[in-house]
Amino acid sequence: MRQKAILRRNTLKGRITLKVKIKNSKREYDGFFKVDKVVLQHEKFDGSMSNEIDRLNFNRGDTVAVMLYNKTNESVILVKQFRYPAYVDDGPGWLIECVAGIKDNGKVLVARKEVLEETGYKIDDLKYLTQFYPSPGGCSERIFVYLAYVETREEIKDKYFGTGNEDIQVIEIPLGKALEMIKNGEICDGKTIIGLFLLRDELEKG
Repeated sequence: MRQKAILRRNTLKGRITLKVKIKNSKREYDGFFKVDKVVLQHEKFDGSMSNEIDRLNFNRGDTVAVMLYNKTNESVILVKQFRYPAYVDDGPGWLIECVAGIKDNGKVLVARKEVLEETGYKIDDLKYLTQFYPSPGGCSERIFVYLAYVETREEIKDKYFGTGNEDIQVIEIPLGKALEMIKNGEICDGKTIIGLFLLRDELEKG
């Protein structure tokens, strides 16, 4: 499928506009996730166009992540679950993460739904923290990170949640300890690391 040159405007103030010309696009895999192959040219910083380049994009949609913080206990509510990609190549398999889910509707709606399904907490107010590309070399996914405050609920601690094939353990950890767990590798999930540092900065601002 041939397309005309696509002119994208960079949303960051002060950046120049560069052209991207998609010469051909084909969906190589169309399942729960999708893989697209394109042939493209892009404008270089000297104003010339690049040679034609083949690129693959792993398209899994965007993700919403929520950092849950208990002010009374000065703790974070995280979840532990099995992740097969984190199991290959001698990885740990089970990861400690913040709540997250694929954005199949409005971001706030998905955030509330995932928090309830994975932890049992019902949240109302969400504060936007940031968004980022976790692996832009091969994946178009963006992760939108939010903060929500929760109250202590004894019946929720160390309980197991999840729908379908999910098997999720809810864990409450003091924020200071969670930050230490990043340093020693116990917490090694990217979105969770970013969320924890942003939470720390948010609390320091008061």
